[in-house]
Amino acid sequence: MIPGPRNLITDVPGLLVGNAQNAALKSGSTVLLGQQALTASYCVMGGAPGTRETDLLEPDKSVAQVDAIVLSGGSTYGLDAASGVVAGLRDQGRGFALHNLRIPLVPAAIIFDLLNGGTKDWAENPYPALGRAALDNATADFEIGSAGAGTGALTGMEKGGLGSASLVLDSGITVGALIAANPVGSVTTPGGRHFWAAPFEVGDEFGGLGPDPRAGLGRVIESRKLAAFEQFANTAVGIVATDARVTKAQAKRIATVAHDGLARAILPSHLPNDGDLIFAVSTDDRQMRTPEADLREIGHAASICIARAVARAIFHARPMPGDLLPCWSDGILPARG
Repeated sequence: MIPGPRNLITDVPGLLVGNAQNAALKSGSTVLLGQQALTASYCVMGGAPGTRETDLLEPDKSVAQVDAIVLSGGSTYGLDAASGVVAGLRDQGRGFALHNLRIPLVPAAIIFDLLNGGTKDWAENPYPALGRAALDNATADFEIGSAGAGTGALTGMEKGGLGSASLVLDSGITVGALIAANPVGSVTTPGGRHFWAAPFEVGDEFGGLGPDPRAGLGRVIESRKLAAFEQFANTAVGIVATDARVTKAQAKRIATVAHDGLARAILPSHLPNDGDLIFAVSTDDRQMRTPEADLREIGHAASICIARAVARAIFHARPMPGDLLPCWSDGILPARG
């Protein structure tokens, strides 16, 4: 397995990602869509999810495909980013055809970033406009770090962000991940230098420092955010994608296995006040030659891409005025061998 040319989820042919953010708000939205509708499912393992239209993605439900997936800041307010995407897709003539109508189907999931220091005293909910802007910005090349849904994200110990990564399998199948990382848990080992996801790093995509050489780690929950906000809601929400042709049931299994990536990159993860959720989508462009073996490899690659995407989100986060936590890149955190 090697990363695709962009090391982004858009290495899966036919996928586009758009970001929109507001610096004063310290929040934003991200949309993923395909050139055609996408087979999709999801798996939620956090105790406090915020979602829209996820029931449609269960394998026993009649909806076959969706038009886009939205990740957004803003908690409940951010779910309305999907409304902006729905309006934009309707204007483009996209959506489920019913008589003379087009009904875009756009599931969404949100992170809680309402207490991150941004201006939240809006008179009108800003997220529908952010969702529409993210759709209008959709392209194969997009920014990670302090962008889109990751703009105001905070991890347990440092600033969070939007991350992405990809792998091309020996079979030619491509797998990618996109994550908005805002967990209560930490993404770095004590001292803040080494990423928990370091064993899965490819090259120096998030610093190349390698794993922490110390043993006995992970026995204490380290979270500046938890100490500051107590029951502050959190969440890591993401998407894994492939060009392999899969069923909704297979997509759900891929989303489930991909959660291993969160557990490898964030300690602890899947807590009662996290809303950890992963969507799985397919463009259905490539027939699997050996479905059982290919599906195992796709799920494994998805989990690795999720872990790498989490670390890349934090690695690429950049400081902004009024930040409540330092960035990993600030150099404020002490170096630990």
